[in-house]
Amino acid sequence: MSAVASTTTSGSGTGSGHTQPFLKLSWLHLKYQFLETVRIPIAVLGNVLFPSLSMFFFVVPQTAVAGNPLFATTAVASLALFAVCSASLFTYGLGVAEDRQLPFYPFLRSLPTGPGPQMVARVLNGGIFSLFGVLPLIIIGWLFTSATVTPGQLLAGIGTILAVSVPFVLLGMAIGYALSAKAALPVVQIILFPLAFAGGLFLPPQMFPGWLDAISMATPTRAGRDLLVQATTGAEAYALALPVLAGWTLLFVVLAIVAYRNDEGRRFR
Repeated sequence: MSAVASTTTSGSGTGSGHTQPFLKLSWLHLKYQFLETVRIPIAVLGNVLFPSLSMFFFVVPQTAVAGNPLFATTAVASLALFAVCSASLFTYGLGVAEDRQLPFYPFLRSLPTGPGPQMVARVLNGGIFSLFGVLPLIIIGWLFTSATVTPGQLLAGIGTILAVSVPFVLLGMAIGYALSAKAALPVVQIILFPLAFAGGLFLPPQMFPGWLDAISMATPTRAGRDLLVQATTGAEAYALALPVLAGWTLLFVVLAIVAYRNDEGRRFR
């Protein structure tokens, strides 16, 4: 990150208030955050392998699911959302918490550019690694199941999954700014897997009893899952899916802002 600091501070004498163009600084943060992540291969492989192994173990062997285009496509979409949720929560929840413990981080926070470029880079970096987790699922579904989508549905699915990832990015940031790295890891795990199960990412909601289905519809994972399935298969999502997802997004925006400001207060007052 030293290059980010030198690039930022080198223009501080210009008096313009913006030492470097916003996009250039965002690109620098994105570049170094990406390199920092890929230098630890297990951090990338973990997000890729678990959804792919789940696809191989729980979907591909079931001919009733794998051989049905609708069921197979739904399974791919559900596990793709799990890959995105996992990447978002771990990248931001654990990643931000670890960054906050680095000696360089307080200096980075004090630079005149503000948090904008770094935040934009985090969002883009999370999107990149989310797609890393989705791509193997698409290949497995194409090669080993009857999952099928039109080019339009594929584009709609990618757009939907990136949009649906936003509340989980915000939740991860709230966790990362509120907790230490040691605390963030178990909290992310405790949040991720219950949300995945309750949202129907591992078992279809049609198998849920009535009371669990009602709870499921109130979760962001179920809302995101149904919207993604609608984009890739045409099956209608339940009526409140979009309002539920928007409500959770607004809540996580507030939590992320509060956590960031509290962390700033602890460091710079």
